[in-house]
Amino acid sequence: MYFVNMYLTKTSSLIKQFYRDYIWSVDTKNKELFLTFDDGPHPEITPWVLDQLAAFDAKATFFLIGQHAKQYPELVQRIVDEGHAIGNHTYSHANGWDVANTEYWRNVLACNPYYHTTLFRPPYGKIRRSQAKALRKRYKIVMWDVLSWDFQEDITPEQCLSNVADHAEKGSIVVFHDSEKAYPNMSYALPKVLEKFTNEGFGFSPLSFG
Repeated sequence: MYFVNMYLTKTSSLIKQFYRDYIWSVDTKNKELFLTFDDGPHPEITPWVLDQLAAFDAKATFFLIGQHAKQYPELVQRIVDEGHAIGNHTYSHANGWDVANTEYWRNVLACNPYYHTTLFRPPYGKIRRSQAKALRKRYKIVMWDVLSWDFQEDITPEQCLSNVADHAEKGSIVVFHDSEKAYPNMSYALPKVLEKFTNEGFGFSPLSFG
């Protein structure tokens, strides 16, 4: 059976209940959000994101594409050195619905020479149950509670900000992208999200599951 992500801004409780084996949010007693960034590292955008996070003493999780990590190892090291977490986002942004299981698993494992992590997020949120079953032996499969839609070119930067500002709450896992496609929206929304929730007493933490 396939996981069907309806790409809602706020993931519904019904989806979370039906796919309980995936992580959608964090059960935390603290007033904190979990910002995540997919598709990096990018040589200009990822450093900009890291600078924004540092300005608010915020930590996040970066789901890296293996071929990008191979190309920019110094950025992978900077992410780690600054206290952020890293997750696997496949080597070539593979769509689990479009490739055979063995090919998909190999694409995931091909990232191992470039970073170490127990976190995995399927590109597009598309993964077969059979693929996920095998990966759960090694990884926590992380989805999201709030989707910023920063990659969507037909929304405005203000809408991108509203998607997060109006839906994120304690324990939310929020998705941004440190990619060229997402940058026009993300670069507007991220500083304002950091400022808004900091002023409301929130912290920003990396994902970590013992």
